[in-house]
Amino acid sequence: METLERVLKEHPFLKGLEPRLITILVGCASNVVFQPGEFLFREGGEANSFYFIRSGKVMIETFIPEKGPVAIQSRESGEVTGWSWLVPPYRWHFDARAVELTRAIALDGKCLRGKFDNDHDLGYEMMKKFTAVIADRLDATRIQLMDIYGPQAKH
Repeated sequence: METLERVLKEHPFLKGLEPRLITILVGCASNVVFQPGEFLFREGGEANSFYFIRSGKVMIETFIPEKGPVAIQSRESGEVTGWSWLVPPYRWHFDARAVELTRAIALDGKCLRGKFDNDHDLGYEMMKKFTAVIADRLDATRIQLMDIYGPQAKH
């Protein structure tokens, strides 16, 4: 039987993290399953968790009036989704919807923020990892904007 600690230890996002720090994370972790069409989170909702995707696929979306939901990016096995739990006022900026059966490990953001306050090594290591995620997401957004508004785009 797989333990949460083993699953977290093997997740690519946590590669290189000290075993002691992974043990601390386990105290905030739980297994979750999302059915196709089910939302992990909704734009504007309270952001108090993030997810290590174990299997399945999640679409990050935003709602555009007169167009409806628009896909921005997808997340699949081995990836992490959700960083709004780190930034006050802790509100989601997008929707995240399972497009197929998705199994994940949810980490409780309130629990983690408290653990970061108590163990600055953990907080520092996780902030380094999430800063890289945020930078990657900003780069992807920049590329999408160039596709939409670049010189080849039709207005």
